[in-house]
Amino acid sequence: MNTPYPIPNTQPYTPEQVKNFFRQSGIPISDWAKANGYSVNKVYQVLNGQLKGLRGSAHEIAIELGLKVNIENSYQF
Repeated sequence: MNTPYPIPNTQPYTPEQVKNFFRQSGIPISDWAKANGYSVNKVYQVLNGQLKGLRGSAHEIAIELGLKVNIENSYQF
């Protein structure tokens, strides 16, 4: 399951924006986490700032939610 909103290319979203996107779409964050193979607790920890998303699955979660911009996909050669 992809995110219910477009992923940013230049400016990342804030955690509050992401939470609002999920609320507006009617998709529970826990359903998104399970559908993408992530721990529900870890997704909430990333959204609440308890995990910064510097490495590992927390980093992947932050990128997939749009909290971080994926630098690899933003450069064009």
